[in-house]
Amino acid sequence: MKCLVLGGGGFIGSNLCHALLALGDTVRVFENKADTSNGIFGDRLEWHQGDFNDRAQVANALRGCNVVYHLVSTTLPKNSNDDPIYDVRSNVVGTLQMLDEATREGVSKVIFISSGGTVYGVPQEIPIPETHPTDPICSYGIGKLAIEKYLQLFHALHGLDYCILRLSNPFGEHQPVTGAQGAVAVFLHKALRGEMIEIWGDGGVVRDYLHISNAVDALIKARTYAGQQRIFNIGSGVGLSLNDVISSIESLAGTAVRRKYLPTRAFDVPINVLDISRAAEVLQWRPALSFEDGLRRTWEWLQEKQHAAI
Repeated sequence: MKCLVLGGGGFIGSNLCHALLALGDTVRVFENKADTSNGIFGDRLEWHQGDFNDRAQVANALRGCNVVYHLVSTTLPKNSNDDPIYDVRSNVVGTLQMLDEATREGVSKVIFISSGGTVYGVPQEIPIPETHPTDPICSYGIGKLAIEKYLQLFHALHGLDYCILRLSNPFGEHQPVTGAQGAVAVFLHKALRGEMIEIWGDGGVVRDYLHISNAVDALIKARTYAGQQRIFNIGSGVGLSLNDVISSIESLAGTAVRRKYLPTRAFDVPINVLDISRAAEVLQWRPALSFEDGLRRTWEWLQEKQHAAI
């Protein structure tokens, strides 16, 4: 296959590209930053630098591709409510332009990473099934949900196949450790350096954490899946509080970590754990790596990274 990975230079995208190349696919990356692959994959990885909202650039990247992975997002849950108009223009309108060009270029399938953590809003039941009401409390979740609906529309109007993965909270190797997202990697990094860990709220917020290898496995399966169900929760199915995560880090590090509790954020739902039974039954996917093993792998990667920098 020839795959286009929109956002292929990011945390999820780079791990996905490695997996696709290992399968023998030809991979094209579309990113807003310069090539970070260092040429190690030769001509099997083609890098297009451009603006996702530039229709001509996206159309050029789509040309000749069978499958498109849509991983691009210009906002985060924490800042999407600051400017919902920008959120819609840059994400929803940009995606509509991409889908229109995809139908013109003969793309067979679009695989979209949606947000299992935000599209449902405050849960009415735990774990949360795909049939749960969708009432997001942040613009980020509303935008993701709108894109899901437009994928359904383009399938109905143009026959464009699609698969939606509502992803939980991925973590693991190659995740940025100084950004505004990715609590596990940020916490591990700070613990390794003996720095203060800042926690929004009392640490009781519960989330579903999934190692990146498990997320990539689901993305790979979606590539050849041809069933009628097109929306899947992809998570661990297990809830951990921020305090639980820190306790696991302390056990791994063999020492207590410094922590500071900050005021609760309005957009944080108190608990989010995904029901992954549909993915297990229909997509034939289950997380192969546990949270504890994934945490250890990420910790060892950070240790190696720190040692290499010395």
